[in-house]
Amino acid sequence: MTAGVTRFETASIVKVNILAALLLRQTPPGKALSSATRQQAEAMIVSSDNDAAVALWQKIDGSRGLTAANRTLGLRETKANKHWGTTTTTAADQIRLLTALTSSKGPLTPQDRTFVMGLMKKVIPEQRWGVTAAREPGNSVYVKNGWDTADADGGRWLVNSIGRIVEARHDWLIAVLSDHHVSQKAGIDVVEKAAKFVLKEMRAATTGDDPTQG
Repeated sequence: MTAGVTRFETASIVKVNILAALLLRQTPPGKALSSATRQQAEAMIVSSDNDAAVALWQKIDGSRGLTAANRTLGLRETKANKHWGTTTTTAADQIRLLTALTSSKGPLTPQDRTFVMGLMKKVIPEQRWGVTAAREPGNSVYVKNGWDTADADGGRWLVNSIGRIVEARHDWLIAVLSDHHVSQKAGIDVVEKAAKFVLKEMRAATTGDDPTQG
């Protein structure tokens, strides 16, 4: 789901984009990452480790590498900046990224798609907020969140959440981006309310549909 094309700083949700860029650089496609690189990728996604993100950012040649990868991934509204966390994006582009990471028609191999989703499924409990609030019992949930204060916004918080919820009849891809919050908690509350409301409406609107990805 997505609404609008407003640009937001990514904060740590860009780490999923960095990992996708890293996997696209493997030769031949689908080649397994080295043990050390794999550990860095896991730390970057599962616990949002910034040192691991810096290391992998350098491996993909920083903003130039991310920009090149995003052409392959189909992203049109994401602008990579020198510091990865200040990359800007839109909710629409994050849905394009999630689609590339889950669709058999995307540029990544099945093994790479499984690797990324496996890490997003293992995100540590204290970071499993955001779009996960829209899950129902029995759903499979994949998530990556981003949060930071913005100097340009008087130190207010930006809070983002991207992910996937797989249930019996639908495979939902969700991106909620937000900023101008007085606290991280306030931002999380807004993101979770948005995710729950929209997915509730989408479920109601698609009752009886054939299984699909939305």
